[in-house]
Amino acid sequence: SDETCFLVLGLYSPPTVRIIHSGHACNVEEERYTERVYTIREGETLELTCLVTGHPRPQIRWTKTAGSMSDRFQDSSVFNETLHIAKILRTQGGRYYCKAENGLGSPAIKSIRVDVYYLDEPVVTVHQSIGEAKEQFYYERTVFLRCVANSNPPVRYSWHRGREVLTQGSDKGVEIYEPFFTQGETKILKLKNLRPQDYANYSCIASVRNVCGIPDRSVIFTLTNRTASPSIKLLVEDPIVVNPSQTVSLVCITTGGEPPPVLTWGSSNDSLPQRSVVNGGTLTLPAITSEEAGAYSCVASNNVGNPAKKSTTIVVRALKKGRFWITPDPYHNDDNIQIGREVKISCQVEATPPEELTFSWLKNGRALRSSERMVITQTDPDISPGTTNLDIIDLKFTDFGTYTCVAALKGGGIPEISIDVNISSTTVPPNLTVPRGKSPLVAREGDTVELECLVSGKPKPIILWSRADKEAPMPDGSMQMESYDGVLRIVNVSREMTGSYRCQTSQYNGFNVKPREAVVELIVQYPPTVEPVFMEMRQGLGRPVVMTCRVLRAHPSRVLRFEWLLSNRLLHAGAFDAQRDETEYTVRNLNRDGLGEYTCNVINEAGAGKCTFLVTGKAYPPEFYYDTYNPVWQNKPRTYSFKLQWTQMNPNAVDRIVAYRLGFRQMGLERWWVQEIPVDGPINKGELMSHNLTDLIKPESYEVRLTPITRFGEGNSTIRIVRYSGEWLALLCRSPGEFHCSFEDEPICMFTQDKNDDFDWTRHSAATRDTKYTPNTGPSVDRTGSKQGFYMYIETSRPRKEGDQARLVSPFFNVAPKNPYSISNPPAYCFGFFYHMYGKHIGEFHQTSKGQTSSEGPVWSLNGNQGDHWKQAKVSIHPTSSFQVVLEGIRGPGIEGDIAIDDVTLEEGECRDPPTNLSSKVLFRSSHIWLLCVTLVMTLLEGQR
Repeated sequence: SDETCFLVLGLYSPPTVRIIHSGHACNVEEERYTERVYTIREGETLELTCLVTGHPRPQIRWTKTAGSMSDRFQDSSVFNETLHIAKILRTQGGRYYCKAENGLGSPAIKSIRVDVYYLDEPVVTVHQSIGEAKEQFYYERTVFLRCVANSNPPVRYSWHRGREVLTQGSDKGVEIYEPFFTQGETKILKLKNLRPQDYANYSCIASVRNVCGIPDRSVIFTLTNRTASPSIKLLVEDPIVVNPSQTVSLVCITTGGEPPPVLTWGSSNDSLPQRSVVNGGTLTLPAITSEEAGAYSCVASNNVGNPAKKSTTIVVRALKKGRFWITPDPYHNDDNIQIGREVKISCQVEATPPEELTFSWLKNGRALRSSERMVITQTDPDISPGTTNLDIIDLKFTDFGTYTCVAALKGGGIPEISIDVNISSTTVPPNLTVPRGKSPLVAREGDTVELECLVSGKPKPIILWSRADKEAPMPDGSMQMESYDGVLRIVNVSREMTGSYRCQTSQYNGFNVKPREAVVELIVQYPPTVEPVFMEMRQGLGRPVVMTCRVLRAHPSRVLRFEWLLSNRLLHAGAFDAQRDETEYTVRNLNRDGLGEYTCNVINEAGAGKCTFLVTGKAYPPEFYYDTYNPVWQNKPRTYSFKLQWTQMNPNAVDRIVAYRLGFRQMGLERWWVQEIPVDGPINKGELMSHNLTDLIKPESYEVRLTPITRFGEGNSTIRIVRYSGEWLALLCRSPGEFHCSFEDEPICMFTQDKNDDFDWTRHSAATRDTKYTPNTGPSVDRTGSKQGFYMYIETSRPRKEGDQARLVSPFFNVAPKNPYSISNPPAYCFGFFYHMYGKHIGEFHQTSKGQTSSEGPVWSLNGNQGDHWKQAKVSIHPTSSFQVVLEGIRGPGIEGDIAIDDVTLEEGECRDPPTNLSSKVLFRSSHIWLLCVTLVMTLLEGQR
């Protein structure tokens, strides 16, 4: 039946954390000083789990550091208990931190270093040197073979010539060494003064000594008298000048090299254009654009000598950005154009290639040639962008008209650029003014505003807008914006845009004179910024509620009025007190009509700022307690029970909780089972409540939802997942309570075989036991007398030999005192089991030690053949922390001495009526491997046979 209990404990505790691993680890070096190293092969799955304790349940976050750079994960696993990285890459190695915090004390942080192991294919490169010895008149040709492979851990190399292993000193013509500056990263084979036998197949074997199961990798290089570094030739001009949309083909051929070189193409733009096509040594660029212009390189490599590289530059013809300016006579302090004075018209164009740029001038559509009074010049393209000037030395009335500058490229195929400049009596320099009433300009946040400068003059120049009061970007993000009509339009203006804006004439497409400028002030008004924007206020009926809305900033800062509303019903309104920055509303006695959403509007000329308060009697969610001792237990073969525990968040914030609504469903199914758990009396903060979920189907998981209920109604729910075995029994140790194991199920109650012993205990029943078993020893039935019942025993027949050990290890048992945070008097437990010791070779049982112990001494002893009967042993123990029980059997020289055990129990309290035919002593020890769990070791030793 379901059972609910309530217990007051100081359960709120800061977090603790530890990291365990369950992925494809090659090796995990546990605590060495403060370092834990997790070694994994590249491409395997990394899985780290962060086990936490603490109440309320701590929030978990995984972070990683790599060298001096810190980076956070961008995937969803960052806040999960388990960090899962499938197909890990070498770049994902580094130190991983698990951080847990629940608002109590300092966050708990643990880390582990992940070392990713890999071995790439080795690469052999060949270099040769030819030295001339003048006295002896001969050439010495020395060849160097260098082997390199990327790896972690550092690689070891070995060289073979054919099937012959080459070592230092094995051949006078061969020298093997590591360059000092790259020691351990490469291995060089030096062939001095090449001999005929040196022309052979050389293999370099790279090895990381099979760590993580990484096999050795090798590469073969064939050295012949034809071995040579690559050479290539480009069958194209340099540079290649083309028009846009043309298709360009670059052809690269090899002219030498053995082994045959491999050709690759590269670009000065980091990567080849997306539409480019590479076919062997030919690179094709269809419909080329100006953006694809640049240097293209063909590289040939065969790992002999240095790669060969040839480059060419593709130039795509283009004309763009045509501009002009008028320069009045520089010898007069007057910006106006006047008869009898000099005036210069300049025209500028960006041209590619610049040397093909040509200019021509027209006056009123007719060609104009350079003369003494009309001087046409062109700047050197190597000094400045293409510019042409028309100097009119002595301006006459007949010179008034339209002058056209025409820019073209010699190669043709590109449209010309024509720029018209009108010179007349109305050609006057610019002037800037701000229209009346346009500065200061007042706008509301979110409006669209137009800042305006009136520009006069002919021709009208482009206007440049920028911030005048500070070095700040314009609304589009640039430092300067262009306007052709003098208007700066800003959409969705914000409060940050308040300030001074400068409008200024540009020196192009107008007069080349000192820029004219003006300033426009922009003032952006915005509604009051208030806090809180939203606040939930939980309160019980009959209690007061005080709501405060505070003004942080506003423009204009003078707030006009405020109004309080409940569900759009006006409660209170008035003028805002200029001496205070807040307004307050009080509900003296909360009733059901007073529950709901309250709104406070604080209003100025620009609009209203809004504080929202949700007043509710809804109870806070419960906080599940995840550190329950022994939450899972079995009382039926196919089902299990789970002890659900929780505390209530802020239980006194609202009306008394009268019940909890419990809902649970099997994972993957839709149907919920719902029941109510009544609560008698008020709940205290930190009070631990429990409810037993029974008849849960093994090994299914369940989703559990818990909802507090007050006279207001339902509060906020909390959901958690309840799992069988895996999470609790395997990871968090087991609490004794009442433990009973008769070995009837195959999992044998989570007992495990020690991996460091010589042989295993065997699960058997008399009905299934081999008929050829050794006679005169071992049980014929289980402890209950059934031939179908199972038990555990050690089989001492061949191939077992004297001294072989078999150890059966229990699951971890947690010590569960009444107050888990204070152990002053260690609790007592009674460990019991039935044993069968029949056979003429049954000898003496004695104590043994397993792992590191704090002390040694006998555990349990019994002498002699006990007959063909099952008998019971009991031992009282007083552990101070978690512990295990180890049952050990050691094989003697005989074969008639099988020992069996059955019906293992562990109960709270001292042993009652222990059997009189045995003496018992108990040893406790701390195991540093299992989180300082105390281990009880029991030894069953077979005697002489």
